[in-house]
Amino acid sequence: MFDTVVIATDGSESAERAITVALDLAERFDAAVHALYVVDTGDIDGSPESLRDEMETALTEAGEDALAGITERSDREVVTAVREGQPASEITQYVDEVDADVIATGTRGRHGEHSFLLGSVAEGIVRRCPVPVLTVRQLDDSEESKPDAV
Repeated sequence: MFDTVVIATDGSESAERAITVALDLAERFDAAVHALYVVDTGDIDGSPESLRDEMETALTEAGEDALAGITERSDREVVTAVREGQPASEITQYVDEVDADVIATGTRGRHGEHSFLLGSVAEGIVRRCPVPVLTVRQLDDSEESKPDAV
């Protein structure tokens, strides 16, 4: 049913549970795993010009660290990619390029709650993506995680 799973991460705490669920899904279906981090050029363009190169480098390194964390957590091979651009568009394009069957993402990212229910990037992915999107919300401290949720 699922041959290729894409995990979209921004390295935030909210993405951690989505990563766990996506890796479990890939394991259950013996699917290939791709992990993607998008350096948001809007963040870079919105920063003072004198800091843009430094910020781009820092965001790229953060992305590489986030992807390395996924690779370390997985028992399977993980294809990783760092892209630059508008996150929802880049993620949707990547999904098309690798012919993914499903994409998993957190519901809130580094910027916190942009919308009441979904973060702006997650909402953009849900609206644009041609494949099923598994949005996984981070549990509050008061909620228990169920290990077999998938």
